[in-house]
Amino acid sequence: MMKNSHQRIGLFDSGVGGLTVLREMYRQLPTESLLYFADSARLPYGTRSPEEILLFVREILNWMCAQDVKMVIMACNTSSALALEAVRKEYDIPILGVILAGARAAVNEGKRIGVIATAATTKSHAYRQAIQEINPLTQVWEIACPEFVRLIEQNQLYTDYTQQIAQQYLASLIKEEIDTLVYGCTHYRHLDRTIRTLLPPSVQIIDPAEHIVVAAEKELSLLGLRNHQFSLPTRFCVSGSPQQFANLSQQWLGYYPLVTQINTQKLSSEIMALNPAS
Repeated sequence: MMKNSHQRIGLFDSGVGGLTVLREMYRQLPTESLLYFADSARLPYGTRSPEEILLFVREILNWMCAQDVKMVIMACNTSSALALEAVRKEYDIPILGVILAGARAAVNEGKRIGVIATAATTKSHAYRQAIQEINPLTQVWEIACPEFVRLIEQNQLYTDYTQQIAQQYLASLIKEEIDTLVYGCTHYRHLDRTIRTLLPPSVQIIDPAEHIVVAAEKELSLLGLRNHQFSLPTRFCVSGSPQQFANLSQQWLGYYPLVTQINTQKLSSEIMALNPAS
């Protein structure tokens, strides 16, 4: 089916992390209409197997395609690391991931690059590979931060415990005298204030959320799908508790969102019902 400029752009994450990308969309592409899906019932993604992540991503993409979006942004580093390459071959729609955009920005900034990410993203070495493909001389250290997503989703942003955990995660990177730090999980921008207090002031921080939106704008323009008129209100859907998501997200959105619950177990069956021949 032909896409048109007025259709929504789909964004998804395991939870509120992808709101960092959503806010960048509001800032850089304010006339685009958006659909945001948080798979909060299956949070966190960072401890899942590659097979599980691929299954979840396919279910979400099937559902988003049924909502007739014109593009999908994986506002989730774990999904981008483990599923992007596979699903790009399976779906006839532009699908963007955050890792390449973040890697390019990091290489432009420094030569000693630290990446903090989920265990699954770190294990995949997706950032190291992407960065060193661009510049093989760049040194990369990847650190898994398994506690961060849980703490953010529980709104424990400024507790002493969070500060201590962040200090532990960053200690080895500081010892290596990194000049650049990449937020290799979209959730981590929510801890920006805490992280910046622990790093030397000279360390440049890369938030891939800023750069994936630049890439999205280029892709939309190339395909003739930029919307230059007005945007529809953002549609929010979650697989977990709508109220919990709304309560947590309003501090970053600046408003209390209307959130609809989607049963992920029905995602694939609903698509099969829509497309019985598939």
